Amino acid sequence: MSAVLYSFRRCPYAIRARYTLATLMLRVEIREVVLKHKPAALLALGGRSTVPQLLVDGDRFPESLDIIFWALKTSSNDDLVNQLWPTDPIVRAKIMSWIRFNDYCFKPWLDRYKYADRHPEQSESYYRDKGERFLKRLDTRLKHSTNLLGEQMTIADIAIFPFIRQFAGVNASWFEGSGYVYLQEWLNRILKSECFETVMVKLTAWDESQDVSYFPEPRRAQELLIQN
Repeated sequence: MSAVLYSFRRCPYAIRARYTLATLMLRVEIREVVLKHKPAALLALGGRSTVPQLLVDGDRFPESLDIIFWALKTSSNDDLVNQLWPTDPIVRAKIMSWIRFNDYCFKPWLDRYKYADRHPEQSESYYRDKGERFLKRLDTRLKHSTNLLGEQMTIADIAIFPFIRQFAGVNASWFEGSGYVYLQEWLNRILKSECFETVMVKLTAWDESQDVSYFPEPRRAQELLIQN
């Protein structure tokens, strides 16, 4: 299998794709993209040139969720796959409901909150208040379980946490004092994990003259294997 991942370290969509790959121990060639100077190889693919994108033996997976579901289908670790994406159709529907709300309802308010100066029609606090509706839902849910769908992590947690991390980072002191205790505990636990450390390893911008880089790095992959 020849798998190439175009990624950008801080992009929340790329983070959730890399976190899934690292969790499932799927090794890919990684190409770090600088968004202002996208490599010719990515642009030559045609169509959308956003990241993340995964190329596997001629097949193209242009969205983070495409990559996540490719990883679930490809992994040979059936127990872990069933934990992340349980076979129960009701649980799967709940997972997708959380992800859709994050992607289509919360994310637009996150963007306005993060770049409030670009949206002067309302104040930063207005956008934060709108985003808080989702934070309240998450915090209420996490009051009753370690993760969103129970004690075990699922792709709902993986797909959502990078966006909550971004929201928290707009005004860290506000978030720390916000009173969302259960949400904070959930987020901090993920951010302190070995897997997240692996996901956020810094890479230089890729160009065709470079040696191949892999994700997860062999050493970190071994550490994750020992952890699991």
